[in-house]
Amino acid sequence: MPTIIRRSSEALMDFRREILQAVNWQVRSNVWSPPTDAYETENAFIVRMEIAGMREEDFEVTLENDTLLIVGSRSDLSERRAYHQMEIRFGKFATAVSLAGPVQTENAQAEYKDGFLTIILPKAKPNQIKVE
Repeated sequence: MPTIIRRSSEALMDFRREILQAVNWQVRSNVWSPPTDAYETENAFIVRMEIAGMREEDFEVTLENDTLLIVGSRSDLSERRAYHQMEIRFGKFATAVSLAGPVQTENAQAEYKDGFLTIILPKAKPNQIKVE
């Protein structure tokens, strides 16, 4: 499985901040946030997002300081329809999760299976914390 967690470049950080602001303040109604759980175990922080109908390469997962940012876009069918009920969201989405502590980025794992994106971020031990 490819590693999809990486540190952001300065150029992309500003763009991601704009997305976060749109999601957090709902300035742009076309950016939505899928249901997301964030929890920790003794050894790791775990983020689990429910987002069916995607492929692993449709997600961009980055770690910026102590914030995990997950962005992507879920495509809708191109055919015209007359909806009677519409609850499934499509288009651009973004979710930001604040982590409660430092992590080992190089050992992070991400898996997309059965409509769930699960990201496991091992906790950094005190002697593994890098100061940048």
